[in-house]
Amino acid sequence: MPRLVRSLVFAVVSFGALSAAHADDKGVDFIDDAKLLYRIAACGGTDAVDDKLTKIVEKHCKAITEKLDKFKAEYFTKNREWFTTVVPKDVPKTVVYPFGGGDLISALVAFPDATEITTISLELAGDPRRLRTLKPTQVQLSLSGLRAEIGGLISNGSNTTENLSAGQHNDLPAQVSSFMLGLVAGGYEPVSMRFFTLDDTGAIHYLEQSEIDAIDKESAKKLKKKPPPPPKPVAEGEPVPANPPKPVTAKTHFWLSPNFSLAFSNVEIQYRKIGETTIRVHRHIGWNLSDGYLKTHPQLIRHLEKKGQVTMLVKGASYLLWSPGFSTVRGYILDHLAWMLSDSTGVPPAFAKPAGMVQETYGMFTGAFLESWQATKHDEDFVELWKTQKKRKLPFRFGYVDMAKQAHLVVTRPRAP
Repeated sequence: MPRLVRSLVFAVVSFGALSAAHADDKGVDFIDDAKLLYRIAACGGTDAVDDKLTKIVEKHCKAITEKLDKFKAEYFTKNREWFTTVVPKDVPKTVVYPFGGGDLISALVAFPDATEITTISLELAGDPRRLRTLKPTQVQLSLSGLRAEIGGLISNGSNTTENLSAGQHNDLPAQVSSFMLGLVAGGYEPVSMRFFTLDDTGAIHYLEQSEIDAIDKESAKKLKKKPPPPPKPVAEGEPVPANPPKPVTAKTHFWLSPNFSLAFSNVEIQYRKIGETTIRVHRHIGWNLSDGYLKTHPQLIRHLEKKGQVTMLVKGASYLLWSPGFSTVRGYILDHLAWMLSDSTGVPPAFAKPAGMVQETYGMFTGAFLESWQATKHDEDFVELWKTQKKRKLPFRFGYVDMAKQAHLVVTRPRAP
């Protein structure tokens, strides 16, 4: 993680720890901003928009709705039966999605009965306040950028980290906008939106206005300073795997530092099915999942451990769970999964089997999608896993394809006693 972001995130975490005495406070509710993003960025509902924005929003929503309708037809309707058949009815309704980026929509596809979903990625949630202050030309440019940044997500349920990273410089909060898009796709609506930090025990502290003001001020100071040297290239938005078997050559880029206040790193969105009263919760936590960062910032793991055994989703994770540099989060996954759905970027057999896990394959897998991980031990183990199991159909793509562009998924679960 770039030094600027790393120092600011640490400041936000520390601020949360200092404010733990106010843990009972509910924090500032940005529901009005959430509803505005729901309407303008995600094209949900039919509320009127400012006359100056009408044509801009209509053009944006025409493009978004066409793609979203196709996505809903493919994943929420046509292939709903696959998930209904494969996902056990008694899996925990608490879902954890490491390396999840802005991908709430996939969690809603796979686990529509979930009552709590946590996504985690380097990308931070984003400042929702800007939309009210943007000029029409700025809104138009931001919406155009947003369509590019989330295009893959609503085309095939996956997105490149280059796009996710670019969203950190959009005037609109790309992550929050993506979450709103997921709500629209699933037929949900936002009920509240708050931002939070984690204290040293992993407990949530919701930010009050005075705290947001203080973090705004500190962030502004940091962002005005001369930027640090560009970080070294990373693969798919995360640190380069420690001692990779081959040089990382595929899809490398520079991860962009956010250009907004670090008060808006972590978000909690409460939502409900339109027409229903049951409140569900989605939280996104902006955190580096590499071993080095988790060692010095253990609040996230402490927070996740409090959830007990959970349902998990991993896809499009750049094969980082194959790397020795991500052993902490891999260990958390293996210790706490009740049931997990992943593509080949999930936990490899060499780690899953000794942990007492059973893995069942779907679709076809002949080698890793990213060249840098092909013909490695974990790659060969996964190829062998698919070869030794009966063929189970997978009629759609959900995450990475393999090196031959074939769709595949694997279920990982504890071995029955």
